[in-house]
Amino acid sequence: MPGYQAPLRDFDFCLNELFDYASHISLPGFEGFTADVVAQVLEEGAKFCEQELYPLNRSGDEEGCSFNDGAVSTPKGFKEAYRLFCEGGWPALTCDPDHGGQGMPHMVNFLFEEMMGSANLSFCLYPGLTRGAYVAISRFGTEDQKARYAPRLASGEWAGAMCLTEAGSGTDLGLLKTQAVPNGDDSYAVTGTKIFISAGDHDFTPNIVYLVLARLPDSPKGTKGISLLLVPKFLSDAEGKLGERNAVSCGSIEHKMGMTASATCTMNFDGAKGWLVGEPHQGLKAMFSMMNTERIAVGVQGLSVAEASYQNAVAYARERLQGRSPRGPQLPQKPADPIIVHPDVRRMLLLQRAMAEGGRMLALWTAQALDVSERHADLAVRQQADGFVALMTPVVKAFLTDIGSECASHGIQVLGGHGFIRANGQEQYARDIRVTQLYEGTNGVQSLDLLGRKVIQLDLFDHFARPILAFHEQCRGDERIAEFSEPVSAALDLLEDATLSVRNAAAASPDEISAVAVDYLRLFALTALAFLWARAAGVCLPKSNDDFHRAKLATARFYMQRILPQTTALHAAIIAGAPPVMELDEAMF
Repeated sequence: MPGYQAPLRDFDFCLNELFDYASHISLPGFEGFTADVVAQVLEEGAKFCEQELYPLNRSGDEEGCSFNDGAVSTPKGFKEAYRLFCEGGWPALTCDPDHGGQGMPHMVNFLFEEMMGSANLSFCLYPGLTRGAYVAISRFGTEDQKARYAPRLASGEWAGAMCLTEAGSGTDLGLLKTQAVPNGDDSYAVTGTKIFISAGDHDFTPNIVYLVLARLPDSPKGTKGISLLLVPKFLSDAEGKLGERNAVSCGSIEHKMGMTASATCTMNFDGAKGWLVGEPHQGLKAMFSMMNTERIAVGVQGLSVAEASYQNAVAYARERLQGRSPRGPQLPQKPADPIIVHPDVRRMLLLQRAMAEGGRMLALWTAQALDVSERHADLAVRQQADGFVALMTPVVKAFLTDIGSECASHGIQVLGGHGFIRANGQEQYARDIRVTQLYEGTNGVQSLDLLGRKVIQLDLFDHFARPILAFHEQCRGDERIAEFSEPVSAALDLLEDATLSVRNAAAASPDEISAVAVDYLRLFALTALAFLWARAAGVCLPKSNDDFHRAKLATARFYMQRILPQTTALHAAIIAGAPPVMELDEAMF
């Protein structure tokens, strides 16, 4: 039977051995969140995820959400789990103490979100959207909006949702048609229909706060004319007492390939009362504060599924008897050996392990910089960290969801025909994770953001290259680490050469960046993981007398020798550029 156990030992390694958490809590406001405190928080989080959320994963998938009389009902047990989630204080982990939050590091929250996603991916979408709404309101809302909504979002008393997409406006937000007309006071009448709205309606909370992109009557065309409005499901007074229902309703829910316990809604706004968040026509600035939070969270969802699929594949491979090892019988007293002895099964398991553990390091590296960008006393250090987070956000979102989907597929393959059967859990991971490569901006869009905007336009590449070059210099002359550090240097050389090639080619061809962006992001991400695995190997080499650190070293070697060589092929594809993609006439497809 499938199961999930939070990888707390690896969490501890990442925080305390790899990323020097003891120094991290010198940031203002983190002083009380010692390693011991965080360990206790994560242990309690693991209990909640393992004992409350995971048992609802399969039943929630089979039951799904229902839509009756204009209202959404979540599967049995979900509403009670949400109540326990709020009672445990989990929604408030990183929220501002002024709003009733705990103010913990993003590094801790990322690990809790990983556990939630591994245990029950559908459930974690509901609080994830609320957290995004909290971020936008706390940064760009008026003082009244902050006082009225932020504490209730931080506690989970009310929920949040973001409303961007329309039937004729997906990635191209400049085409959206939803209107916001002044009411003659400080409010607006919001009219339009939004589709694909995750957590747009549910039965967890008495109120839902919608952040809606719309156009004011005098707005310019395109994305420069978009405003952000706060539209509550129920109107309230200053003390938060709910009044009349607003003119917003759920028209339907989608019937989806996966994540069936997460309601994806069509939301109708029929002159609903709303208030501006931020300045008129500056809605994207505020929305992207929410969207970037969501993009990183979606990347963590990919990591979540990679970990969960790996755990279940390993458990099955230890028990399933099939054939004999090429080295001869390993369990001669049994009719066959467990499939974990077979090299091809081990290849798939190691690939899952290397990507899940490497992806966790990538997420935490970004989270550490996010904490620094928000809290460091030195403005220059904050700005440097902010540039790094901006650069890495599309990488975290796209690469971790790609590997989540790939690992889920490998999980099915390890189980063979049994992987295709619902009772064994692996097929649900493959169905659930697939949408993460689509929402919050498709992974192709993330690749364009990385290469076209962050690298070419904003010239942020050095934020990534500098720590790798410093690491290589630090390792120079150390023969013990050379097997790990030298491949990283070679991968960075390929990435730098690819970057220069694209810069030059893009000046002559408008198709160049789009044609190679996906390959570029993959090359970038594999280089990042190589750097992190090399750092991890450096930590483990002096400690290789115990099983945990020996396993890390073996996984690092597998990554360097069996996964990182993909960078050579990706480099060649990028150098080939746009011509092979654009040569075929459209009529010939």
